Amino acid sequence: MANSRGRRRRFGAIRRLPSGRYQARYPGPDGVMRPAPFTFETTADADDWLAEKQTEIRRGDWRDPEAGAVNLRAYADKWVEERELSVLTRDLYRYLLDRHILPTFGDDDLDEITAPRVRTWRTERLRTGAKTATAKAYRLLKAIMETAVDDDLIRRNPCRIKGAGAEKAQERPTATVAQVDALAEAVGMRWRLMVYLGAYGPTRPEELAGLRRRDVDLDALRITVRTAEPERTNGRRAPGDTKSDAGTRTIYLPAFLEREVRWHMESFAEEGPDGLVFVGDRGAPFRRSTFGKYWRKARTVVGLPGNFRFYDLRHTGHTLSTRSGATLKDTMVRAGQSSEKAAMIYQHSEEERQQEVAGMLDRSVRKARRVVAQKPDDQASGTDVARDD
Repeated sequence: MANSRGRRRRFGAIRRLPSGRYQARYPGPDGVMRPAPFTFETTADADDWLAEKQTEIRRGDWRDPEAGAVNLRAYADKWVEERELSVLTRDLYRYLLDRHILPTFGDDDLDEITAPRVRTWRTERLRTGAKTATAKAYRLLKAIMETAVDDDLIRRNPCRIKGAGAEKAQERPTATVAQVDALAEAVGMRWRLMVYLGAYGPTRPEELAGLRRRDVDLDALRITVRTAEPERTNGRRAPGDTKSDAGTRTIYLPAFLEREVRWHMESFAEEGPDGLVFVGDRGAPFRRSTFGKYWRKARTVVGLPGNFRFYDLRHTGHTLSTRSGATLKDTMVRAGQSSEKAAMIYQHSEEERQQEVAGMLDRSVRKARRVVAQKPDDQASGTDVARDD
């Protein structure tokens, strides 16, 4: 077809419509003729648009305009299924999708999700006060859309808000030694060792749930964390590996816990090497909801704030260990913490050193208890919440 200047067009075609406007079409790399998504007032405008498409094809920047016509809900479901995720991470992603992302974008195609719409969605979510959940949901949406870019379904990721996926962690409260003792007393005999191991182990709740009798060495006064059994949102446990490779570890306990450990193993732990160390009142694996009732009651009795979590007990042990002379490496190994950067910097802490750290912790707790014992009764409760320096 010749254009208005009398030259034969080498790429695409233009025709005049009954309305007087012009339609442009061009062959994609696959040979399929594709029309422009809009019409043009002049042939010159149509020519310019065709030239842009030809340049995109030559540079390898061309994208099939129909590629983005993929429903986000279907794409996100496939995205989650194709990844090797832990059970808890999969549950979290499903929650974030169902609660925060899909109600807004679930019926949209990928190419309909634009940067302005993402900004509006994020602003509306923040107004609900769910700052942490919004940051997590934004990170998930950004990851899904980035994969869509890699799959050549969209040209650019619409999630481009700097810092939107960052979570601002609040300063966590740290209990005093007196408060830990009070919590152990108030939570009940069956659960008091769990409080002590959470603080001075220090072990995560899911690690305590997976602790077996064979993991407890009474003579050496140490426990070995081999697995974790977190509880899913449906109440079922999900046995598996620890949170990280560093999570599999041997923890030496301070000497003052020997009597607590022996008494608990004799009174509450299941029989046999594979018997659970912590079980519920009816002899079954304890439920998070059941223990939560005892924990919240004890927290109220002691006077700790409502945002004080069982997980925060770890900060007490970390703080005391550090103040007693433990290095960052010692603390990381003891707590089972790791990251890619830390893995390159910190080597495995020797067993003898871990015993020394347990000794430091033992002396610190005993000293703190003596100070409390010397105070008048009205000053010995230790209900003020201390914070990390």
